[in-house]
Amino acid sequence: MTPLVALSGLRKSFGERRLFDIGRLDIDEGTTYVLTGPNGSGKTTLLRILAGLERAEAGEMRFRGVPVGAAEREGLRRAIVYVHQHPYLFRTSLRHNLEYGLRCRNVPRDERVRRVEDAVAWAGLSARRATPPGELSGGEKQRAALARARALHPELLLLDEPTSNLDKEGRAQTLALLGQLRDERRTVIVACHDQEVIALPGVERLRLEDGSVGAA
Repeated sequence: MTPLVALSGLRKSFGERRLFDIGRLDIDEGTTYVLTGPNGSGKTTLLRILAGLERAEAGEMRFRGVPVGAAEREGLRRAIVYVHQHPYLFRTSLRHNLEYGLRCRNVPRDERVRRVEDAVAWAGLSARRATPPGELSGGEKQRAALARARALHPELLLLDEPTSNLDKEGRAQTLALLGQLRDERRTVIVACHDQEVIALPGVERLRLEDGSVGAA
């Protein structure tokens, strides 16, 4: 079966420092991956390359078997959604934050409403849909970012340290959502150090270290 994403010969350096040189990495559809590795090993950079936000200096990326070049990167940003470690939320209501990306994709109004309602319910935030982000807790903001990304129906969801800097309750709630994404057979890559995320059952574990990536 053709992997959703296939990387080969992917190389990235910063100045004289070789960050990584990945001979081969396949991402299969419907699988949740947890990507670990030491600080500075390149986990975030790899996610950003996958999302089309940065470029590798060498190598090839294929999406559904098709090589991804400059012409394909813009379209790929609709299929692959990256959630930053510290996600930005607009200073408006939670509902408008979730609806923004759908408007940019010209999703019809009735469908936008349906997706937003589904997303806030999924994240346990229905009662907070009219709340400005400044009044949300750290855990609520992280769940809002996950809900906003999920509402876009991405083919690949990239999450950078989604449980970092959260209190115990916020981490537990975010972990529960990661488990639901796994159970929904979403294709997800979670870059993290969190041992509870790493220990989630039913996920594939990868480790990026010393410039290469392999099973953890």
